[in-house]
Amino acid sequence: MAALPRRGFLALGGAAAAASWLPGRAFAAIPTGVKLHGLSAFGDLKYPPDFPHFDYVNVDAPKGGIFNFGPSQWVFNQNPYTFNTLNSFVPKGDAPPRMEMCFDSLMTGAQDEPDSIYGLLAESVTISADRNMFEFALRPQARWHDGSPLTAEDAAYTFTLFKDQGHPDLSLPLREMTQAVAADTGTLRLTFSGKQSERTILDVATFPILSKAYFAIAPFDSSRMKAPLGSGPYKVGLVRPGQTIEFERVVDYWGRGLPVNKGQFHFDKLRIEFYGDRQAAFEAFKKGEVHFREEATSRVWATGYDFPALTAGKVVKREFPSEKRPLMYATAMNQRRERFRDMRVRRAIALCFDFEWTNKSLFYGLYDRSQSNFERSEFKATGVPSPDELTLLEPLRDKLAPEVFGEVYALPPSDGSGRDRKLLRASQKLMADAGWKRSGQFFQNAAGETFRLEILADDEGLVRIYGPWAENLKAIGFDASIRLVESAQHQARQASFDFDMIAMAVLFSPTPTREGMDGIFHSRSANLQGSRNLSGTADPAIDMLVEAIDRVKNRQELTTVLRSLDRVLRARMDWIPSWYPANHRVAFWDMFGFDETKPDYGFAMEALWWFDRDKAAKIGKG
Repeated sequence: MAALPRRGFLALGGAAAAASWLPGRAFAAIPTGVKLHGLSAFGDLKYPPDFPHFDYVNVDAPKGGIFNFGPSQWVFNQNPYTFNTLNSFVPKGDAPPRMEMCFDSLMTGAQDEPDSIYGLLAESVTISADRNMFEFALRPQARWHDGSPLTAEDAAYTFTLFKDQGHPDLSLPLREMTQAVAADTGTLRLTFSGKQSERTILDVATFPILSKAYFAIAPFDSSRMKAPLGSGPYKVGLVRPGQTIEFERVVDYWGRGLPVNKGQFHFDKLRIEFYGDRQAAFEAFKKGEVHFREEATSRVWATGYDFPALTAGKVVKREFPSEKRPLMYATAMNQRRERFRDMRVRRAIALCFDFEWTNKSLFYGLYDRSQSNFERSEFKATGVPSPDELTLLEPLRDKLAPEVFGEVYALPPSDGSGRDRKLLRASQKLMADAGWKRSGQFFQNAAGETFRLEILADDEGLVRIYGPWAENLKAIGFDASIRLVESAQHQARQASFDFDMIAMAVLFSPTPTREGMDGIFHSRSANLQGSRNLSGTADPAIDMLVEAIDRVKNRQELTTVLRSLDRVLRARMDWIPSWYPANHRVAFWDMFGFDETKPDYGFAMEALWWFDRDKAAKIGKG
């Protein structure tokens, strides 16, 4: 998936007016001028300054063993199918997942809290009286893997570098940063313009810190297959470009005794094998070459887990609860291409996807229908707008679809036949209303142009799912096709917006920030290559709602803003909601220990699980 994670001029006045009901600023509850051990979106921290460790870790877990796994989530420019660079922080190239584990950040989050961060490299943070400057006191014992000190100069260099040249997930939140300076070797000051979100710092403080000395002589681009100097709990070991990477635990890691790190990072090695497709990866798992797998193909989950190692009890197949975080599984239509800019066209395309048939015939009934951009969360809009939602939406009534003000827009269910004539007729009518008339086999506009539509995919499993959709589209007049490309080309075309339609899954923060929404929905990211705004959404009304996130003072108000945003996005159909899983479906060789109760906001097996020698010996993996 993508975790994941800006302003239009016309949105400024509207945002201020429509958000006037939000009295006060939540972050203002956090005191200024005093050293703080943590920060929270709404001022509440679970852990006190002297906490020994997070509650969900096992501080007595043994160290050792290898965890060979297939990552199910990744960030920045990472690619789970191949890699051609070890720089994970630039817009281009394909980096291996988990490179971020080689680097420390100023602060880090707790997986049992939705919106808090605590000091890692930073011993404390002090907020200035105007709340535009943040002073971080760095721990003097912080070290790079070569033993040299990690200083405030490294941190200041990093933030300036990310703002100017970093991946959009890093550069966008730093847009309003005006200065990053080292007051001395142990003191970093980050200063913002005053236009930033009050919660910007919650994202920025978790960015990885890079070595100034290393990048002073190495280019900051995607050309390097040499691992940058790191400071985190792991460092890069074995590398076979495009095939294998190993991360080795740093035994003398400087931060191993910190409260935010205790009880984590148990495996001596983390190993990721890269396969060209999911079936090849599954075969490797069955043979024991891979130890942990989260299953993303419903057909395989329903029918494929009957191999000898599982029937012999050597492999465990089970489900774990999903995180309490908003989830978006959807297909983007590229509005940088004029033919997708009409909302009626986007709805027509969406009506041709028969979820009910797909779930029954291809998914074995294992998925739920996605309607929202924020599934599995309280941010999903329901029913008619509440009075508070209407306060935000009414000033924009003339810019919004009428459906925004009634029952929330939802794609209608099909009859499950795979070719629901009622829905296909509705789709044809929408196309006619949008000026596309059937001429022979295909829709054409007044200029005689045929409506061509190509769905980009990087996996045979997606082709199998999209095939019936494409057939429905062709049946009513679209010149529809599917293009299967290898993973690196898929990533490059996604980053440069070279597609008609493309799928993406996003796991949002449990407390979404404006920065997180900016990179997917705001107009300022629409033409920023490498951003997650794959649909090219650039709408002043959406900009206003995204920026209203800045003004909330509690979770209830955040919920109101995001439900309003969800209503607008669903009516516009920039993203076609598709399907989502209720839980994590995983299988693993029975050689690991873990606490049965997982934290609510994370599923980091590679950091929290451990190698169980007794279990491994019983299945011949000792």
